[in-house]
Amino acid sequence: MQSELLELSQIDQMSDCKLSLLLGVSSPRNQIDIFLKMARRILNVESAVWAFHHEPYVWFVTPQGFQAYPANHHLAAKLQSCYTSERCAISPSHPNYPLFSGYLHSHSFDHERLLALNLVVNEKSIGQLVFFDQHAREFDPDDIAQIEVLSEGMLGYIELQFEHTELKDAYEQLAALNFSRTKFFQIIAHDLRAPFHGLLGFTDVLAEELDTLDHASIQNIASYLNDTAKSTYNLLENLLDWAMAEGGRFVYHPINYNLKQSTRIVMDVLRSLALKKNIELIDRVPEDIRIFADINMLTSVLQNLTSNALKFTPVDGTGQVIMSAQVYDQHVELSVTDTGLGMTEQQVYHVFEPRIKTSLKGTAGERGTGLGLVLCKRFVDMNHGEIRVTSKEGQGTTFTVTLPKAQDEHSALPQLQDQLAAH
Repeated sequence: MQSELLELSQIDQMSDCKLSLLLGVSSPRNQIDIFLKMARRILNVESAVWAFHHEPYVWFVTPQGFQAYPANHHLAAKLQSCYTSERCAISPSHPNYPLFSGYLHSHSFDHERLLALNLVVNEKSIGQLVFFDQHAREFDPDDIAQIEVLSEGMLGYIELQFEHTELKDAYEQLAALNFSRTKFFQIIAHDLRAPFHGLLGFTDVLAEELDTLDHASIQNIASYLNDTAKSTYNLLENLLDWAMAEGGRFVYHPINYNLKQSTRIVMDVLRSLALKKNIELIDRVPEDIRIFADINMLTSVLQNLTSNALKFTPVDGTGQVIMSAQVYDQHVELSVTDTGLGMTEQQVYHVFEPRIKTSLKGTAGERGTGLGLVLCKRFVDMNHGEIRVTSKEGQGTTFTVTLPKAQDEHSALPQLQDQLAAH
C-alpha cells in the first residue's frame, strides 16, 4: 500500500474529484484533512481513510501527512455491502466486522482494529470513512459516539456546500439570463428607434415642404415610409408573438391535416414578393402528405422560413426557393431550400438565438427583425418536432423541420384530450 501513496502534486485526475474539491482538498483549508486529523486525535488511532464513491482517489491521513491512494471501486463495493443500515458504524461489535476486516486485509490494508462509518447525505451513501491501526486495544464507545456526532456535522457541512453550489450555479445562470435579456431589449429599442428617425424626418418634409416637391420625390418618400412602416410593424408583431410564446400564452392545438394546406397559404401570401424580387418560388410538397401538428403554428413557421429564404436570395432571375417534404417511418421532414447568400459557420451556430444584432439586410435591402427564426424554433418545439439548418456561403441554405406523421385519417381530438389529461 505504501508504494502507491501519492502526494497531491502527483494526482492527474483531480478534476474528477468533484466532492473532494468541494471540500477544498487541494487548498490550504482542506476540510477532509482537518476533519481526519481531529477524528484521529479523538480515537487515538494512527491511520484514517476518507473515500467518496465514484472518485478516482481516496484520502489518507497518517503520521506522515495527508496523501492520496488510487481508488479500488471493486473493494469499495464489497465494503459498502457490509453495512446493515445506512447510518450504522462497523466496529468489533458489528456482525459484519470480520467480513469487512477480511476485505481490507486481502487488499494489503493491515490492521489490528478498525472503525468504519457510512457517509450518508439525503438518505444516500456518498462514501466511507475508515479508521485503523496496529493497536490491539478497542475503541472507547464514548469516542465512537463522539466521532459519529462529528461526522454528522461534517455531512451537514457537505450538504450545505451542495446547496450553496446549486444556488450559486442558479444565480449565475439567472444573472446571465438577465444580462442577455437586458442586452436583447437594448437592441430592440435601438431597432425600433432607428426607423422612427426616418419616419419623423420624412413626415416633417411632407408636412413643411410638400409644395416644393415634385411627384417623383413624393412617390419615393411614400415608398420609403411604406417599407419602413411595414418592417417596423413586422418587428412589433414578431416581438408580440415571441413574448406570447415565451410566456406560454400560445395554445397548442394539434390535428391530423394535409401539409399542402399550409404550403398553399404560404404560396398565396408570398407569391407577389417572389415575383417582385424575380425569384422562382416552388412548391414540391406532395399532395398526400399528412402530419400531426398545430396548423396555425406550422403555417407561421413555413411562412417565416420561406420569407427568410426570399429575403436572402439574389434578384438576378436565377434564384429559387423550394418547399419540399418527405415521409419517413413515424415522421415527416419538411424543407425550405434557397440558392441565396448562405451563412458562415458562426451564423449557423447562433441562428436560433434571439440576437437582433445579427440580422442582416436582404438582397433587396430588406431589414429583418432577428426574431423570425427564434419563433420558428419555439413553435417547432411546441409541436414536438426538430428544426435544423445546413448552409454554405455563396451557395444557399436549407432549413429542415421534422414533425410527427399523422396516425389516422381523422381529426386528432381524442389524442389531444389524452395529452391535456396527461398534463
